Amino acid sequence: MAERLVGKKAPDFTMDTVVGSGEEFGKASLADYRGKWLILFFYPMDFTFVCPTEITALSDAYEQFEELDTEILGVSTDSVYTHRAWINMSREDNGLGKLNFPLAADLTHKVARDYGVLVEEKGVAQRGLFIIDPEGELKYQVVTDDNVGRSVEETLRVLQALQAGGLCPANWKPGMNML
Repeated sequence: MAERLVGKKAPDFTMDTVVGSGEEFGKASLADYRGKWLILFFYPMDFTFVCPTEITALSDAYEQFEELDTEILGVSTDSVYTHRAWINMSREDNGLGKLNFPLAADLTHKVARDYGVLVEEKGVAQRGLFIIDPEGELKYQVVTDDNVGRSVEETLRVLQALQAGGLCPANWKPGMNML
């Protein structure tokens, strides 16, 4: 049975990463994002078909997230070496090219399991997206079928609604009245 995470402290993590340039390895932990909003998203595997469309769309919109004091971290159960190889492939060749945020490797599957997106029998994560506030509380979670890519516009809209701090009706956008 799936567990609700919204309204709870986000599960802690520390993972190896490759920076968006593909040139350096590092580490990322939830504590690194304290004081900022975080878009934490999981995707099934590197070198697939829907995943690069989501990852590159988020990277292309990075400045919009940055203006909202928000960082982005992508996660799969692939290794940092696989992530680096995919980043070093051009978009024209179904690669990612340079990204504006790191990709993390959840080799133990612990983080995907903790966030409720691990498909145990396959050892891969489902498409899960989580918005974590600056205090480390999980404010939003969505998990979709592997065949359906997520909307960057909707992610931005939900983030802006959460940051607005009021009651936001359906289809609310910045500048509209709140309830």
